[in-house]
Amino acid sequence: MRRTVISFIIVITLLLAVTVYSAITGSLEVSVSELIRGLVTGDNEKVEIIKDLRLPRIIISLFVGACLAVSGVLLQAVMRNPLAEAGIIGISSGANFISILVLSFFPHLFFWSPLLAFLGGVFACFIVYAFSWKSGLQPLRLVLIGVAVNAIFSGLNESFNYRGSYAVTSITQATTSTLSMKTWSDVDVMVIYGTIGLILSFFLFSWCDLLVLQDKTMQNLGFRVQRARIIVSVVAVHLAAVSTAIAGVIAFVGLLIPHTARILVGTDHKVLIPFSALSGALLIILADTIGRTLVAPNEIPASIIMAIIGGPFLIFLVRKSGGIYGS
Repeated sequence: MRRTVISFIIVITLLLAVTVYSAITGSLEVSVSELIRGLVTGDNEKVEIIKDLRLPRIIISLFVGACLAVSGVLLQAVMRNPLAEAGIIGISSGANFISILVLSFFPHLFFWSPLLAFLGGVFACFIVYAFSWKSGLQPLRLVLIGVAVNAIFSGLNESFNYRGSYAVTSITQATTSTLSMKTWSDVDVMVIYGTIGLILSFFLFSWCDLLVLQDKTMQNLGFRVQRARIIVSVVAVHLAAVSTAIAGVIAFVGLLIPHTARILVGTDHKVLIPFSALSGALLIILADTIGRTLVAPNEIPASIIMAIIGGPFLIFLVRKSGGIYGS
């Protein structure tokens, strides 16, 4: 219990510190007091620019990180696989592809992109389930099918970059993995949809605790396994899809954070879900801040930072999880 409390305190402290540092650092730099005073009075030109350009990016980074991390927690519970993650098993790329596909023919539906992304994520998740299910969930088959689905949708996404149409290129650029040039309207969408998904996920913690058990065990307890699995999957896809619609595909957040969180606070989802949300927010705001300041005035997208971090972590996790692969 003490370790859990200390972990929460550390993560919250780091989250506040990195968020403040991100707000005052960049091409325009201000002090904390100057930022606060400018936000209150509105008479500081630099602070107004930060308010319009940097603060939306920070808020979106926090929510994207939280949503992707919690999505990973839910997917790993429902699939009973520590390697299940929206960016790895094709949910994020499927969400991105459907958004690009529909918007390339119907650009006026741009503001419906979260719904389109959700439908794409559900479609990708259905494919993964359909092809990996054989007398129950097999972890190895699920991951391999998910990687294949992710490769297919990623290839389809990339194909839109070579169609030559200005309209399609503009839409593709709007759905690539970047947190820059976000507006307060993007914040509204991310906060509303993200908050709904995060609240729903917290109320599913007891189901997640049961879903890690074998199906026969849960059925003997009178638990409706398939209903719970579908509902938890829908919420997980919702969280990943709204993040993808606003920020593009950012992989490995839902892999790295839940695994680390279990080490720090245990496997009780009542604690694991909120801790993962805070840790995911910290990870993405940190990755975005590093990418924005490391080679300034140029930027490295947070998705690239996460790929550099997440790739080695995935190798480590696969080697450590020998039981999943029968080694």
